[in-house]
Amino acid sequence: MGAAFLASWPWDNLGFYKYVLYGPLVGKAAASRAWEAASPDRWVLFLLVLFGLRALTYQLWSSFSNMLFATRRRRVVRDGVDFEQIDREWDWDNFLILQVLMAATALYAFPSLRHLPLWDAGGFAVALLAHVAATEPLFYAAHRAFHASGRLYARYHSLHHSSKVPQPFTAGLATPLESMVLGALMALPLAAACAAGCGSVALAFGYALAFDALRAMGHCNVEVFPSKPFHAIPVLRYLIYTPTYHAIHHTKREANFCLFMPLFDLLGGTLDARSWEMQEQTSAGVDEVPDFVFLAHVVDVMQSLHVPFVLRTFASTPFSVQLFLLPMWPFAFLVMLAMWVWSKTFVISCYNLRGRLHQMWAVPRYGFQYFLPFAKDGINKQIELAILRADKMGVKVLSLAALNKNEALNGGGTLFVNKHPDLRVRVVHGNTLTAAVILNEIPKGTSEVFMTGATSKLGRAIALYLCKKRVRVMMMTLSTERFQKIQKEAPAEFQQYLVQVTKYRSAQHCRTWIVGKWLSPREQRWAPPGTHFHQFVVPPIIGFRRDCTYGKLAAMRLPKDVQGLGNCEYSLERGVVHACHAGGVVHFLEGYAHHEVGAIDVDRIDVVWEAALRHGLRPA
Repeated sequence: MGAAFLASWPWDNLGFYKYVLYGPLVGKAAASRAWEAASPDRWVLFLLVLFGLRALTYQLWSSFSNMLFATRRRRVVRDGVDFEQIDREWDWDNFLILQVLMAATALYAFPSLRHLPLWDAGGFAVALLAHVAATEPLFYAAHRAFHASGRLYARYHSLHHSSKVPQPFTAGLATPLESMVLGALMALPLAAACAAGCGSVALAFGYALAFDALRAMGHCNVEVFPSKPFHAIPVLRYLIYTPTYHAIHHTKREANFCLFMPLFDLLGGTLDARSWEMQEQTSAGVDEVPDFVFLAHVVDVMQSLHVPFVLRTFASTPFSVQLFLLPMWPFAFLVMLAMWVWSKTFVISCYNLRGRLHQMWAVPRYGFQYFLPFAKDGINKQIELAILRADKMGVKVLSLAALNKNEALNGGGTLFVNKHPDLRVRVVHGNTLTAAVILNEIPKGTSEVFMTGATSKLGRAIALYLCKKRVRVMMMTLSTERFQKIQKEAPAEFQQYLVQVTKYRSAQHCRTWIVGKWLSPREQRWAPPGTHFHQFVVPPIIGFRRDCTYGKLAAMRLPKDVQGLGNCEYSLERGVVHACHAGGVVHFLEGYAHHEVGAIDVDRIDVVWEAALRHGLRPA
């Protein structure tokens, strides 16, 4: 059986190049200098601006919907938005391309529409009347027909309902046939006002943007209406729908079909009786308590844009600097300054693993701030408050990310555990699993490695583990005293495997380098061809050698049964998290009762590694 008529978009294979379809209008606007008041083609500019504002309307609602720090208590469907749904809704704006072409066609067919006045108050009254008398009932009838007919639903409307969690972009997830029907119904009030001689540019902008705002609001999955007005004025229940009302339609598909006015569900006998009770419950706000929290921080200004509430699609891909981010940099820089002064730890994202809620929180500090001496106390205060908040909420495990567990900052979390000995939340640095990931990347049978950063907490544990495995470790250390301290920690029979070197040329024959300290191009040049650089340095070293290979930061892939995960952790692939994040997950899944702070217990490296594999985590 062939594809159903108008069930797929003709430009599906064009990807980003689909926006070339705007090209003729952009070209006409440029050729006729449409921005000039005397231009006969100002309507082209108005049309392009209108559809740009329409796209912005959905993006702003999407940003609001994904601001979990502000909206999590009033979310209707509590599940996270996963990668599958994000990919399905990637081309959510296809309907805007179709409708701008429909509008341009109408303006060519009826030249008088190109010369509407900027304002006519009477048009708003006519459009409102036409909307209530025509658009609302016709949409209700069409929507109900798409559900009533098994064939129509399967071939067309099922796509819209394939998204498990309503989102503003879900409003645009539809087939061309449905988008054409919606576009025609949307045009009815505007056509009525123009036919009555009171159409205007202001009406076209106002009605279209209000229409889009209401559609995006209904799909935003956050209850934005308080319940009191509906109790005070009961008739309001039938004049405006709410996000809860429409979310019921997405979960209970035989009810709540209306466009914006539940009155038509009442008249058609399809109004769910519990709609307003559920709306009241959702608007009251209920906060979910996570079992596990990963406490991250911002890397830099550009990376701060890599979050779902800025650009959801961008956040669902590994971070890299893109050209479209550059115009946003000044605004992001101002936000950084504001966060430095006023902000506190906030929720970024969430996912579920085996029925347990996991959240990522962010300390509102950027990477460079961790190296400012005067900022140290303020950062520790932010981390401490986050730990105490998690403890009060009933969080089981809180894992510290990257610089939040810096040894010089707080002793790898020791500062907080010593200061608050009665903490119920387990504080974890996750470095035990980080060490395990790095060690298990080293090929079996390796007899010798060269190591920088061996005096760090992580480097020391890796070096001691390797010497116990009878692997010769050439250590680039800062001083003889530090080397001797590490040597004393190793069992006497294995101390011979720890070797101190002072020059990189000493490792010219070794093809396994473990890097915990930044290497310049000159230092990398001493490695022999075929060397693999295993890294635990932040940020990772830049690969200058084409004849060598460079490992990424230690990371693990979350178990396959993770649900609602829809954003990438920095530059890592989808479903992959930093090893310290994974270490906290293992700590929680295993139910360990101890804090994992301070020095790494070398004897637990294999124990934690085996636990991670047993729970379905895999090397990235």
